[in-house]
Amino acid sequence: MSDTYDDDFEPIEGYCMSCRDTVEIENPQAVWTRRGQPATRGDCSICGGTVFRMGKTDMHREANRPEPVVIGHHGDKRTAPKLERDTVYLNYAAADEATAQQLAADLEKSGIAVWLHSAEDNVNWSSGVHPALKECRNMVYVLSDAALEDKDVIAAWQFFRDERKPIIIAQIAAIDPPDRIRRSPRFDLLADYKPALRQMVRTIGNS
Repeated sequence: MSDTYDDDFEPIEGYCMSCRDTVEIENPQAVWTRRGQPATRGDCSICGGTVFRMGKTDMHREANRPEPVVIGHHGDKRTAPKLERDTVYLNYAAADEATAQQLAADLEKSGIAVWLHSAEDNVNWSSGVHPALKECRNMVYVLSDAALEDKDVIAAWQFFRDERKPIIIAQIAAIDPPDRIRRSPRFDLLADYKPALRQMVRTIGNS
């Protein structure tokens, strides 16, 4: 659940990856990430694309904070909520949360269901692997300096690689991917976001 914008609130700005500039967020909504962090999601006032900004604003109400989505809860043998068919596992470092959330929103607008990775996805599970990693058919790996050093992000893409499941790289830093996945399809979101996103969507659809 989220709070919508009220005219009494001050304008909120965020970084638009498509325009590569800080813009005013239109139709902003107060949301909470899977890590429990407050954020604002809305539309770019220039291109109309999705803009996501981390941090609490006057729109946030603690009472409206949603319960986290749980897939295959640890130790629970009962039937658990299932992911949609062909859900994409979006694997990213905590430092790239805003970028990942924006990418997830744009993928979902294109009709692609997304599961957002978090540190809890790889630890404290009886099988050693979070069910979302097993259920998701494709992974989008957000390539950044932080992702190269994040042990949970590394564990997630290594599991996918070992299972021979498709990994697609969303590059947000001018760096090379890990050697084991260097031949995976790679899309440079920094160079030209919209064309890269369209190509990524086509690749996911054909995988």
